[in-house]
Amino acid sequence: MGTILFIIAAYLIGSIPTSIVLAKLFSKDDIRKSGSGNIGATNAARILGKKFGALTFLGDMLKGFLPVWAGTLIFNSPLLVAAIGLAAFLGHLFPVYLKFKGGKGVATAFGIFLCLAPVVILIELLIFMLVAFLWRYVSLASLAASTTIPLLMFAFSCPSPIILLGVVMAILIFIKHINNIKRLISGTENRIGSKK
Repeated sequence: MGTILFIIAAYLIGSIPTSIVLAKLFSKDDIRKSGSGNIGATNAARILGKKFGALTFLGDMLKGFLPVWAGTLIFNSPLLVAAIGLAAFLGHLFPVYLKFKGGKGVATAFGIFLCLAPVVILIELLIFMLVAFLWRYVSLASLAASTTIPLLMFAFSCPSPIILLGVVMAILIFIKHINNIKRLISGTENRIGSKK
């Protein structure tokens, strides 16, 4: 029973819409009505400024990191910890507080794997930065990092449930980026620094 409650708590923490909370505290803007309409850090930075974008990323990252970190302290089971991570991730993607319309999960995934596989996530950060620098698309960088993370976790001999978590999360991130992928193909995706 305690395990189930912990997983539910992880989902509810993951559901906290960082950018919406920050906007209500410090701004009158609703980022869901501007830019891409997404509640993530990229749109927050575009609409509210880089400081808000950075704070949104930090908050979304902590939503993944903290429940998983607590889970690793309490449960001696990679499977349970993976379930806690997935719950927090699904909370961000499908938040109960926003009628299940959430973000794309990249920052929350970063937080989860920063706890579970810190060496892998640092390599992923380099991959993200390289792709973003070369092609200037946040979405493409996110997709590149999501694709390679299960492979790197396998290469670094992470526990099977954690690798499976990486696969599931990568698939969900791709699904959440369907519109971005269509814009990348058509050449209409916003580049880093774009005013759109």
